[in-house]
Order: sequence, then structure tokens, then C-alpha cells
Amino acid sequence: MITIAVVVILAVTFYIYNVRNFDYWKKRGIKHDKPVFLFGTNARNILMKKSRSELAEELYFKYPNEKVVGFYRSSMPELLIRDPEIMKKILISDFTSFYARGFHPYKQKVEPLMKNLFFAEGDLWKMLRLRMTPAFTSGKLKAMFPLIVERAENLQQRALNLAKKNIPIDARDLMARFTTDFIGSCGFGLDSDSINDDDSEFRRLGRDAFNPPLTTVIRGILKMLFPTICKDLQFFGHVEKRSFDLVNKIQASRNYKPIGRNDFIDQMLEYKQRGPIEIESIEKVQSNGKAERLSFELTNELIVAQVMVFFGAGFETSSSATSYTLHELAYNPEIQKKVQNEVDEVLRRHDNKLSYDAVKEMTYLEWTFKEGMRKFPSLGYLMRECTRKYTFEDLNFSVDEGVKIMISVAGLHNDPKYWHNPEEFRPERFGPEEFTSVQKDVYQAFGDGPRVCIGARLGLMQSLAGLAALLSKFTVKPAPQSIRKPPVVPTSDLVQNIDGLPLIFIERQ
Repeated sequence: MITIAVVVILAVTFYIYNVRNFDYWKKRGIKHDKPVFLFGTNARNILMKKSRSELAEELYFKYPNEKVVGFYRSSMPELLIRDPEIMKKILISDFTSFYARGFHPYKQKVEPLMKNLFFAEGDLWKMLRLRMTPAFTSGKLKAMFPLIVERAENLQQRALNLAKKNIPIDARDLMARFTTDFIGSCGFGLDSDSINDDDSEFRRLGRDAFNPPLTTVIRGILKMLFPTICKDLQFFGHVEKRSFDLVNKIQASRNYKPIGRNDFIDQMLEYKQRGPIEIESIEKVQSNGKAERLSFELTNELIVAQVMVFFGAGFETSSSATSYTLHELAYNPEIQKKVQNEVDEVLRRHDNKLSYDAVKEMTYLEWTFKEGMRKFPSLGYLMRECTRKYTFEDLNFSVDEGVKIMISVAGLHNDPKYWHNPEEFRPERFGPEEFTSVQKDVYQAFGDGPRVCIGARLGLMQSLAGLAALLSKFTVKPAPQSIRKPPVVPTSDLVQNIDGLPLIFIERQ
């Protein structure tokens, strides 16, 4: 009898704890769906029926007249921003109140591979940003472009070999091989040949890191539902040892010193040699009101984390964006022809050789790629966390520290309020005569503000080079099994993932 009573008390306590915040948005007069026990308004994501990006986009369009909409991720309140002006305040002008991304449910214990520039918070993020910014200058980008060209030529040959078999080619897999091969070279100094080697260790690491097993997905859900109890569960635990082994092996081969190769690991070793870096804290304030000065050392753990996020950011986002652009071109042959004409004309002016300067001249190709990312942004949503109590003065309500903020990039990119006939694939939108200041604000393919993607230019150049290499040699058409609007993998989290994009590649005469 006592046991039953204890179970009942625990169940009631857990129920009360879980629903304790369910009046949070009602008190503030913010419209929201009705939350339910355990799931909040996030049931389909927790049950792996819809991705985070899809749910955010769905909520965005469900409340077309609201500037903000309430949401509950299990018991925790979140706020979806629909208004571009409010979004700009969060990302830019009021950044000090929203510098955190909010991907660490239990902040006292962050797993090693998440101590990188993308996921890091507060002072660690600021130190990493200052340290790594010099790695992405125009000069560094131009210096590594020959590596991009070499991989682009391998990409052409791979596509040619497959096209001769007269079978559909999975554009998603093809572009993932290209980006993996490039990152292996310019990031790790490895000649991984991921384009041709189906069982490349580097390729397998990429697949495993960003297509986690079901058990890892479940661990992520448990960590979200019970952050304190499940603080030791790791999302990247299944690839952590392999990642450390790989990066440490490369560092050891260089005697832990830069060797003048100018790849990403070389630059990390160079920054480590410079010793500690001092920053003004964005989290800690002295008694006189001034920010504390902090010193950070670039440890081996931090180096591994940065190298792996360099891998992840390039591998997943670029391969997703380039393959979807090819998918759209297959269904829009007249646009594809315009792109090919531009690529042919520019290459003729550059002795038919792909180069940094040649790609910079491919304006219509760039518009086309940006239009692909408008329709299907790799990062389907942005996340921030309120780091101090904040008042939305125009709407007359406040949110507390710890409340997470969502911005649906997919929603903004496909809203007819900002884009005429958004379902249409039309690269001319990005021409200087059409691309308005409002569209510039709502186009968030790389984010905005101090946490804008640090490798945006590198990703853009790598992607354009890969597309130019393919479209100069091939015409793409839908395959018999192609789906016009391919579904998003419901377990994909930050980056929207499509499970295969089969296309027919026809060699151009």
C-alpha cells in the first residue's frame, strides 16, 4: 500500500512539474497551441514525425497575423518570431540579451564536441570567434581555391563514370562526396578520395556524425525532456573517440606544429602557439560595472571541436544546398540553360579553367544557388536563448532568462508577404533591381549579426565551384523516381535533410 502511495505521489509531482509553465504564454497574452502533458506543443518532433524546421515553419504560417507565437518544447516555453524588425533586434541590436544559441539543456556539463564555435555560448564563443575569424579572410579563401578546383574536377569524373551507366545518380550523395573530399583536403590535409571510395573512413565519419542512429536521437530527446537527470547523455558520443583519434593523429604527424600547409588544422596549431587570448567578458561584470577581462587557452579539446564543426558545417549544409539546387534546375530546364550559358561564357574568358576569379563572375549561378537556399534553406530555423530578462516594448510583454527564441528561416523564405509567388523558382529575385532591403533582412540562409556563419563565403565559393563544374559538363533531368517536393527526414534536427535526390545526368556535347 505504501509503495502504491509513493508511486502516486511521484506521478502527481512529476505531472505538476511538467505542466508548471503551461500558462506562461497565456499570462502574457501570446497566442499559442494548447500544450499537452509531457510533450508541450512539440509532440510530433519528440515522436519523430516532424523535424524541428518543419514544426517551426508550420507554426509560422498558422498564425499569419501575429508578430510572435508561443511554443512549448515539453515543459519549457519558447517564442517564435515572425516579425522582421523584432528578429533584427534579437540577432543584431539587442544581441547582448540573446548571445546564446540555447542548445545545451544542462549548461554545467557540455559534451566535448559541442564546445565549438557554432554551439559554444558566452565567453567561450567570443574567444573562439576572435581566434577563428582570421582563418576565413578573402586571402585565405583565394589561397585554398586550387584545392576546390582539384576536387571539382574529381566530381566531374565521378559524375561522368556514373552517367555512362545510364542510371539515376543520387545528387545528395554525389555532392556530399564532393564536400567531404574538399573538407578533408583544406580542413584536415587528407587526400581522402571520398568522391570515389564508397568506404572511405572520412566519408563514413561524415555520415555517422550527421545521420545519428536512433539510439542517439532518443538520447537527445531524453536530454531535452530531463536535462538534469540525463546530463551525462551525449549527442555526439557515437563519433567522439573517432573524431579525437583522427585529429590527434594528424596533429602528431605534424609534431603539433603548423607545417605551412595553411589548412584548418595548421591554423588551429598556429593559434595555439600564440598562447592565451584575452577578451572582455559578455557574461561577467565587475563591481564597478565594467566587464571582467578573461584569459582563454586553445586546448586540444577545443581544437578537435573546432575542426569537427568545420567538417560538419561544410559537409551537411553545402551538400544539402547544392543538391537541392540541382533538383530545382532539373525541373526548370529554361533556367538551367541560362546558368549553363553563363558558365560556358565565363569559362571561355578564363581559358576554360575553373578559378576563383571565374566563379566570382558567375552572377546568375550565384542567384540560382541563393534561390535554391531560399526555397529550401539548409538551416531551416535559427535558435537563440534569452540571457537576461527582456521586454518586447512594442508588444508590451517580457520574457525571462532561459526562454528560447525560434526564427523560422523556412517560413520567412517562403512567405508571400515578402516574396512574390514564393513557390516559383526564379533566380532573378536576387538581381539588384529586385532584391529589396526587406528581402535582404528576411533572407537568413547564413544567419545574421555577430553569430552569422563565419564560413559563409567559403561555403558559397565551394558550392558555386561544384555546381559550375557539373553544369559545364552535364544537363540534369528528373529521374523516374524523383519526387517534385521531396519530404524532409523527420529526425533531422538543425540541418534539413532529404533522404536522396535522384537525377538523370546527361553529358553535354
